Amino acid sequence: MTRRFLLGASGAVALPGLLRAQGNNPIRIGEINSYTANPAFTIPYRNAMQMAVDGVNAKGGVLGRPLELITRDDAGRPQDAVRLAGELVNDVKVDVLAGAYLSNVGLALSEFALQNKRLYVGGEPLTDAMVWEKGNRYTFRLRPSTYMQASILAEEAAELPAKRWATVSPNYEFGQSGVKWFKQLLLAKRPDVTFVGEQWPALGRVDAGATAQALEAMKPDGIFNVLFGPDLTNFVRQGNTRGLFEKRSVASLLTGEPEYLDPLGDEAPEGWIVTGYPGEQIDTPAHKAFAAAYRQKFNAKPMCGSLVGYSLIQSIAAGIVRAGSTEQERMVEGFRGVRFDTPAGTCEYRAIDQQGTLGVFVGKTALKDNAGVLADWRYIDGRDLLPNDDVVRSLRPASAN
Repeated sequence: MTRRFLLGASGAVALPGLLRAQGNNPIRIGEINSYTANPAFTIPYRNAMQMAVDGVNAKGGVLGRPLELITRDDAGRPQDAVRLAGELVNDVKVDVLAGAYLSNVGLALSEFALQNKRLYVGGEPLTDAMVWEKGNRYTFRLRPSTYMQASILAEEAAELPAKRWATVSPNYEFGQSGVKWFKQLLLAKRPDVTFVGEQWPALGRVDAGATAQALEAMKPDGIFNVLFGPDLTNFVRQGNTRGLFEKRSVASLLTGEPEYLDPLGDEAPEGWIVTGYPGEQIDTPAHKAFAAAYRQKFNAKPMCGSLVGYSLIQSIAAGIVRAGSTEQERMVEGFRGVRFDTPAGTCEYRAIDQQGTLGVFVGKTALKDNAGVLADWRYIDGRDLLPNDDVVRSLRPASAN
């Protein structure tokens, strides 16, 4: 893989004007997310969703009908997300449910979708359970999962001399999934590796000094980190102060996303192996056009959330076009196997598990002009990061189909 990756649109669904109109009422997308709890990601995400909706509508909409985006704030609480989903479905009469940021919220919405037989498209939740162990007929997921991201980090970590690894992760669904897969996948590649300890701080309440001290006491050669947001910022600062990262390898989920790297400024670590998003470094025509339109509209650079939000709407529009209807069961069948264009290339929702094939950017953290950046990066197609069909069938319940 190189920094230049092909964006061929062959096989992707063209959105406007392909099928006959089904009335003039808008197709309503009810989107639920943690806007107040995680604004660094969700505000650019919402901006890009609306930009995508405006773009689709400017070309005639979907099935001759305009898209309408209706957003709600779950404040990071699963119970609020489920309540809001009920209101959107029963009172607002949305056609599609979408969204969620945290994995536990995504799982709650997935269960709501199953119980109410409503299509739900998760954009950001990363836990594999959404499409595997707890997968169901009505739930699709766009972003590369914890398995997909941990697999490339494990591949990179296997090339390092580090043999003694410790992990630090928020103690909830996403963090638990990330650690599980990194350990399993790294051990499969390097049986000589040992894991010497774990730290499980509560999400949003990390005692960064104590966590860094505990990790130092384990004397690892490498650290696998799943902390993000303010927890990551505090952890990096305390780790820098204590010399935790000196002469140690670090592999880190999501740290290369500007939402989490930018707040560190000149304190950003150098040389960590991370998944992330290189933003305007991407020079493919599709992404350059997306980034330019985003910057012009919002006077800001695109964030990882921007890419996810824009791609989410593109995928929903393509799925509805393929279904030729907003009837729930027909949409489920239409979304299975649908291909759609994103700024990062053509993707699909796999029929076998309804997982999206949006890929992963992996690289190393570096400092440039006193700010953290993702350097030496490459893009890996999501299809190349997923296990074979037999493994998926063993993980996903037969009833999910």
